Amino acid sequence: MQPKILIIDDDKEIRSLVGIYLENEGMETEKFEDAIGAINFLQKNEVDLIILDIMLPKMDGIQACMKIREERNMPIIMLSAKSEDMDKIQGLMSGADDYLSKPFNPLELIARVKSQLRRTNKYNPKISISKNMIEIGELQINVDTRQVYVQKQEVRLTPKEFDILELLAQNKGIVLSVQKIYEAVWKEDFLKSDNNVMVHITKIRDKIERDPKHPIYIKTVWGVGYKI
Repeated sequence: MQPKILIIDDDKEIRSLVGIYLENEGMETEKFEDAIGAINFLQKNEVDLIILDIMLPKMDGIQACMKIREERNMPIIMLSAKSEDMDKIQGLMSGADDYLSKPFNPLELIARVKSQLRRTNKYNPKISISKNMIEIGELQINVDTRQVYVQKQEVRLTPKEFDILELLAQNKGIVLSVQKIYEAVWKEDFLKSDNNVMVHITKIRDKIERDPKHPIYIKTVWGVGYKI
């Protein structure tokens, strides 16, 4: 699959030039002249890397980088006409992975893009294709490898946490009682005083939900049990 690169720069010529070089390397690009449009795009689309100019209208690159980092973890390379050390430090502190001063050599930018993509692929390997992959929104559960991903980022679950999540996912839309979950996962009779299921559900939510207090995946059906 071609890497998708998001280019955010208010200079049309730079957007076009960078796009040409990236596309010649077999990459797919999306271009925006301001950060607000790009952030809206990111709400519904996945990208592999972002090239972000600091000097932008409406919302500058520092603010945009911090906003993106609230939810996304892909590499960000910042561009700026400023070359002072404090500007670089501010860019990196806001969440950028690399920084390049304008004017820059397009070939150097391409080299940095490839370097960031290689590093990302090394430490965040692509999800293996499996016929036993359960996908629910941005949640992916690989039953074969017992791996869980949210927004393509792997989430580490304990064996019991995985068993509970898989059970709920395999029964999507069906409310499962605490007793049924316990007996299916622990393989023993349920005691009413046992709160193991509730504790494990809380831990799973902490790991897969953006806001565990307002879960979008595991719902509580009061007095009955849980469902996805």
